Amino acid sequence: MDVLNIHQRDLQADAAQAAPLIDALASEHDRLWPRAVWPALHLDRPLGVGADGGHGPISYVVEQYLPGQLVKFRFTGPRGFDGHHWLELVPTSEHRTLIRHTISMRIAGVALLTWPLVVGPLHDALLEDAMALAQASVGNTPSVRPWSCWVKLLRWAMSGGRARAQRTPAVVLT
Repeated sequence: MDVLNIHQRDLQADAAQAAPLIDALASEHDRLWPRAVWPALHLDRPLGVGADGGHGPISYVVEQYLPGQLVKFRFTGPRGFDGHHWLELVPTSEHRTLIRHTISMRIAGVALLTWPLVVGPLHDALLEDAMALAQASVGNTPSVRPWSCWVKLLRWAMSGGRARAQRTPAVVLT
């Protein structure tokens, strides 16, 4: 089964203001990944082609990196995920930039069940939190999409009842 999954937000920020959202990914200065409530994204070295890492049970390797514009990953796990996901910044005007995360993959085997029932809903909630954090990180008011009851239940079950609650990111004054 083919999966195409896209999350995006329009940022009131020029390309230079938005660039650190990609360039600092998985670093101590990361302003995109919502690690306060989700498993941290980690890489085995600084962001660049060949860096290996992931988050939670998802693993991938960086296949392409254009500083301030794009980072593209190829899935290496879990089994049954065959494809890529990427983050990109697309300037839409002098003072606006679109941030977009795309998954394009083919799923097979057990992933035919785990993607729609578990991984997909958690992924969607995580990415919506990341998009809200991106907005706040460039000084925009974040648009927070509340987690569904299913996502809350999955997080509770997977954490043994210790999952953190969703947070609204604080706006960074630029």
